[in-house]
Amino acid sequence: RCLTMSDVVVPRNFRLLEELEKGEKGLDGDGSISYGLEDRDDLFMYNWNGTIIGPPGTKHEGRIYSLRIHCGDDYPAKAPKVRFVSKVNMSCVNGSGEVALASTKNWRRDFTIETVLKEIYKEMQSPQNRNLAQPAEGSTY
Repeated sequence: RCLTMSDVVVPRNFRLLEELEKGEKGLDGDGSISYGLEDRDDLFMYNWNGTIIGPPGTKHEGRIYSLRIHCGDDYPAKAPKVRFVSKVNMSCVNGSGEVALASTKNWRRDFTIETVLKEIYKEMQSPQNRNLAQPAEGSTY
């Protein structure tokens, strides 16, 4: 049987280096989502920062949201842990800022940090979240 790319398991650090390069460039070209290492000296690339600028036409519009992302030793086989630093009112975020999404509950190895951040951005635009009153800007968990 021939091997396909889906059969190849890329080592954790190689995968995270690819994600780092992509995240630091910014996603979607409009700068609404970005991410990078919390500490450039973190050789194991465990702790990341993410930034999402709230989508237009929602209560999140223009707000800058900071997130912390932790990629454990088992990443990318298991989902990263994602938590808002900035207070936000959304159905997928609990009282301490922890995020629970379909992508993190049904994680697949080919999902990335970008997958999670894009899903959060889409959740901000969803009917159940787009018009929710938000905490004072600048408040944190």
